[in-house]
Amino acid sequence: MNVSRRGFMKLAGIGAAGLTLSQMGLNLTPVSAHAAGLKIEGAQEVISVCPFCAVSCNFIAHVRNGKIVSTEGDPDYPVSEGALCAKGAAMLTMHNSDHRLQKPLYRAPYSTKWEEKDWDWMLNRIAQRVKETRDRDFIRTNAKGQEVNRVESIFHLGSSQMDNEECAIVHQGVRGLGLVHFDHQARVCHSSTVAALGESFGRGAMTNHWCDIENSDCILIMGSNAAEHHPISFKWVLRAKDKGATVMHVDPKFSRTSARSDFHVPIRSGSDIAFLGGMINYIVDNDLYFKEYVVKYTNAALIVGKDYKFSNGLFSGYDKKTRTYDKSKWAFEMDENGAPKRDESLKDSRCVFQLMKKHYSRYSLSKVSETTGVSKDDLLRVWKAFTATGKPDKAGTIMYALGWTQHTVGVQNIRTSAMLQLLLGNIGVAGGGINALRGEPNVQGSTDHSILWHILPGYMSVPKSRWQSYDEYLKANTPVSHTPDSANWWQNTPKYFTSLLKSWRGDKATAANGYGYSLVPKADDGEDYSYIFLFDRMYRGKVHGGFIFATNPAQSAPNGNKVRKAMDQLDWLVMGEINHTETTDNWHRPGVDATQMKTEVFLLPCAQRAEKEGSITNSGRWQLWHHKACEPMGQSRSMGAVYVDMLNHVRRLYTKENGTFPEPILSLDWPQSYDAEAVARRVNGFFTKDVTIKGKTYKKGQQVPSFVYLSDDGATASMNWLYCGGYTEEGGNLAKRRDLSQTPMQAKINLFPNYSWAWPVNRRILYNRASVDMNGKPYNPQKAVIAWQGGKWVGDVPDGGWPPMATGKGRNPFIMQKEGYGHLFGPGRQDGPFPEHYEPVETPIKRHPFSGQLSSPCYKVVHSDMDKLAEPADERFPIVLTTYSLTEHWCGGGETRNTPHLMEAEPQLYVEMSPELAKEKGIANGDPVVVESIRARVEAIAMVTVRMTPFKIRGNTVHQVGMPFCYGWTSRGAGDCTNRLTPSVGDPNTAIPEFKACLVNVHKAEKLTEIE
Repeated sequence: MNVSRRGFMKLAGIGAAGLTLSQMGLNLTPVSAHAAGLKIEGAQEVISVCPFCAVSCNFIAHVRNGKIVSTEGDPDYPVSEGALCAKGAAMLTMHNSDHRLQKPLYRAPYSTKWEEKDWDWMLNRIAQRVKETRDRDFIRTNAKGQEVNRVESIFHLGSSQMDNEECAIVHQGVRGLGLVHFDHQARVCHSSTVAALGESFGRGAMTNHWCDIENSDCILIMGSNAAEHHPISFKWVLRAKDKGATVMHVDPKFSRTSARSDFHVPIRSGSDIAFLGGMINYIVDNDLYFKEYVVKYTNAALIVGKDYKFSNGLFSGYDKKTRTYDKSKWAFEMDENGAPKRDESLKDSRCVFQLMKKHYSRYSLSKVSETTGVSKDDLLRVWKAFTATGKPDKAGTIMYALGWTQHTVGVQNIRTSAMLQLLLGNIGVAGGGINALRGEPNVQGSTDHSILWHILPGYMSVPKSRWQSYDEYLKANTPVSHTPDSANWWQNTPKYFTSLLKSWRGDKATAANGYGYSLVPKADDGEDYSYIFLFDRMYRGKVHGGFIFATNPAQSAPNGNKVRKAMDQLDWLVMGEINHTETTDNWHRPGVDATQMKTEVFLLPCAQRAEKEGSITNSGRWQLWHHKACEPMGQSRSMGAVYVDMLNHVRRLYTKENGTFPEPILSLDWPQSYDAEAVARRVNGFFTKDVTIKGKTYKKGQQVPSFVYLSDDGATASMNWLYCGGYTEEGGNLAKRRDLSQTPMQAKINLFPNYSWAWPVNRRILYNRASVDMNGKPYNPQKAVIAWQGGKWVGDVPDGGWPPMATGKGRNPFIMQKEGYGHLFGPGRQDGPFPEHYEPVETPIKRHPFSGQLSSPCYKVVHSDMDKLAEPADERFPIVLTTYSLTEHWCGGGETRNTPHLMEAEPQLYVEMSPELAKEKGIANGDPVVVESIRARVEAIAMVTVRMTPFKIRGNTVHQVGMPFCYGWTSRGAGDCTNRLTPSVGDPNTAIPEFKACLVNVHKAEKLTEIE
């Protein structure tokens, strides 16, 4: 029987038995046709994107009579090739679920029930609450008399479930309202990625992409359980392994990733920098670094000023009172032209290379072993395998996820890996890079569009109160470089910033009024408006209302009991959701009296993924368009439509009644209704007047062809400069492209340049000019990313179109860095220019062998009666707890727990522990247990398994347990939130909470009240 690839996918339901019969020569065509016809005959095929991890698998929705009747993986999507994980396979059930919200629901203050209301009533009432709170609490000037135009008593928690277009319009609206408490899931999952990779290379994104993993010679998976948490990505790992790559898994727990790796190395959670720092020491001691690459493409040769010192765990410039560093003490020495001095021999005692060598010389094999719990043999096994990639014709990649990000040293965990890859020459090359495995389909895009308080779209700084004018902002945020070979790409900030402001206010943004800069809310220096600080202020009664879209902080924020009590203090709360969650229903959670809960709750039903159109950006920066397959179920609407309509009600109310400083809201260039395609055009950007560039005239209203055409004179408007070039006059919406064609050179490394579109300018591998030598010749011709041939670059889009360095007209390959080099020395981070091992805030030991500084000297923390912390080596809590996801559930579990067969596969909360710990505690497999931290107690079922290992740390046994964090009380019998145990402490750079290492104790229980 001859069938197409897609036909085979449709017929796959026949099963193994059918395939066996056909192989025996039986003609199954009539049976096949009947089976297929029953399900999808006559149905329309519509492409959508799975709403879970950032592999962002495409799926086909089969639609008949306006209803989705079947879903299957899309075989044309290069990453998945038609495969789906357990969650992706549940798309049909999720879209047609009886659990879904279908009507707007209202909960009056002190009420014990939900009431159904119509949309217009809800939006009018929401507008009234927003206006009355904003009018009362609007802050025109701060304590210093500086104009700030902000509101601190209203918050917005957005979502990585929002499409790019929804994120762009929400960001515009939130800034128009004047909000500064503005965050989304990336804050608590991958915010440390952006800060670390941005400091190291210039951009805070996965350097390569999913299909590129196959090109690796050695794969280090650390801080990730990729096989279970990003299942479809793992096919590319296995293909690399089939070609001879070594695959290593360094992780506290043995898992499916471990089982498919060449070997697994258990490690104590929170000791990753010791492990990686030891590898840096091993590389330098054994002369294993890629010398030409290190000298020419990194800042190894730069001379650091004499103010820089490091002593006993602290860098120079530390202020014990403020717990902050004066980073000016880490500055480079400059020559007479204002460029950093260099020593390409790498012999100067104050060059970065020598300082790095000295710093990590303390990270000996024995000290690393006694800190991490990893045997010396296992350390050497990993170090030898991975450092073997430090050769021109080899490449190693690193895959990580929340196991690295969610620590008080999360940024420095990733920074250490970046240093490794720069030393080995693994950045910019096929099969190399650092692959940040993002956790939701649009975490990358929602971060690009900056649903975060501290940045604007395209990673520009949020305005601060010290920058009172447009000119002051540009002066402070436009770097000047005197290094001759530096592109210093951020010198273009005025073009991108002006185009953003112009996109927000259109004709009302003029040069005379600084393009509306004064209307943008400004943050004060030293303030932090992210998750843990938001909920602390909420707990203290300083935040009165807010918006939460498609996120579940009652589950996913640390110290969950405090978060839930904090929400009790709100006067009003607007939520956009698909299902009921622990956050939507917080007002009647177990143990509280709803008649005492004052919060007025507006629950707005939102559309599922295939019920709307828009784009998402996967972890590899591919912008993928998903199409609308059917109308939203019931009265639900897309989040974009909800937000546009909601703000229009607010705008109408201000037009009618006036109020406190309405100009920031009323001057917005705001649509009357939400149209994803129209917003996509605005995100790319258009010309606001006729202009002639390089002899070609562009008319007013035409799409800007690339961000190099953006200007600082108001002639262009773009909602995000990074995405400029993705929607052009000639090509239209490039996110919709599904062309699998490649040149032979591109096909050799799985580049797929004509499928979808990738920012920036469709580049698939970032920093790819570091993959060639000074003459433009690929270091590894067999896996060339770009090459200089016939006076032009071929292959991928080069990271900067200049000719090779040897021509004298080239530019250093890390074009987003001021001097153009990859950063071994990173002077922009808050906790030091070199990563240093510090223990988690809650640690089972009182000292470590590297210095006298136990934990990070500047981690972020909030203080309240509910924010207790265990002492180091606290005898009451001697066990380390780490948390993780499951294949069948995702994040807080609000959606997957409402999918019956996923819930059946993983039905309730458990705690994994080693047989040794179980024996010590008198616990048997399946016993009910209580897990207790200094903040809370959680009930679970014991899973006694050899997947967990005791560690020998400085001569003492340290036990570690693991728990998933996806269960909550709204799923009867499942148990409640693990994150009630975790502390509200954060990384000093991003305030990402330390979910992955805190102290607990475990006791056998008679029964489980929470789970029953």
